[in-house]
Amino acid sequence: MTKSRLEAFSDGVLAIIITIMVLELRPPEEDYTLKSLLALLPTFLSYVLSFIYVGIYWNNHHHMFHLVDKINGAVLWKNLNLLFWLSLFPFTTAWMDHHYMQPLPVAIYGIVLAMAAVAYLILQKELIKAGGPDCKLARAVGTDSKGKISGILYIAGIGSSFVSTWVGIALYTIVAIIWFIPDKRIEKIYRNEED
Repeated sequence: MTKSRLEAFSDGVLAIIITIMVLELRPPEEDYTLKSLLALLPTFLSYVLSFIYVGIYWNNHHHMFHLVDKINGAVLWKNLNLLFWLSLFPFTTAWMDHHYMQPLPVAIYGIVLAMAAVAYLILQKELIKAGGPDCKLARAVGTDSKGKISGILYIAGIGSSFVSTWVGIALYTIVAIIWFIPDKRIEKIYRNEED
């Protein structure tokens, strides 16, 4: 099977997710002051964090499929699993935005982030299985220390949300920062293949 339709479909879904999230950004209705605009800061920051997460997934998905030669039906379903969890970002972002001082919305936001990470890992493992243990993706992934650290931070963030929502949000932000820094493993393998 070719991967082009899978990539095009995934890109389209991610674009729709971002569009839905931005629709939650609404200007103040009746007040035209800076104070009314500052009241929307939690909404804007929630959007920025989720936008960065979607961007990270799009970037990593693109890089991962750049190294893939073979896909199969299992890969298609695993990709849909990832897209399912990512499609929940607009809902959990809006809920957290409206109730960022409440533990449950912040914890649920973290659970969806963590499940998207698990779904990405499942997809990655299926792609490696389809390509074989010596495929380019398998060599690029290696020990995946960033993934392991992220998992620990997600669990800590979810638990911390019930003590302090700010700590939970801070831990989710740290994970985004870790992944925002480009992962050179895949680019390194790709460059080596070109040489």
